[in-house]
Amino acid sequence: MTKWIVLCLSTLLVYASELPTVASVDINRYLGRWYEIARFDHRFERGCSRVEAFYTLREDGMIGVKNSCYVADENRTKEANGRAYSVDEKSNSKLKVTFFWPFYGNYWIIDLAEDYRYAVISEPSKEYFWILSRTPEMAQSDIDHILSLATTLGFDTTKLIWRSKTMLTQGAD
Repeated sequence: MTKWIVLCLSTLLVYASELPTVASVDINRYLGRWYEIARFDHRFERGCSRVEAFYTLREDGMIGVKNSCYVADENRTKEANGRAYSVDEKSNSKLKVTFFWPFYGNYWIIDLAEDYRYAVISEPSKEYFWILSRTPEMAQSDIDHILSLATTLGFDTTKLIWRSKTMLTQGAD
């Protein structure tokens, strides 16, 4: 009996520590242009501003991914093309993305507005974090909601790099 209780508690702890994702994502509604509002720093976007992602449905059923950003130091736009597929076809909230095959990364949708106006992306290690929006600016109430959720999930929101100084000020409150 004691072993069973320990096993149950251990299982609960594993599930409690796993990063939750949204219950359901309609991939067709998710397709299109997204503006990066904020992110954690990482080498592949270092020096980038005005970051955008554009998702399409490919003929092979995978999702086409086109990321672009402006690199001020080089006075140019940089693009990266990749592809993604759902690893959780029940919810479509967990994707694998590659920009350099055969290496894939996790892309987990951990928050999504009902009307798909914003999405929050991360992965199990919580090393990566993005706030995406259908528009280049977001409502303060959405930013507040996302920052509260991120803090609850254990993310350090002081590490966020914001799209604009206005949002940095808004996000800091």
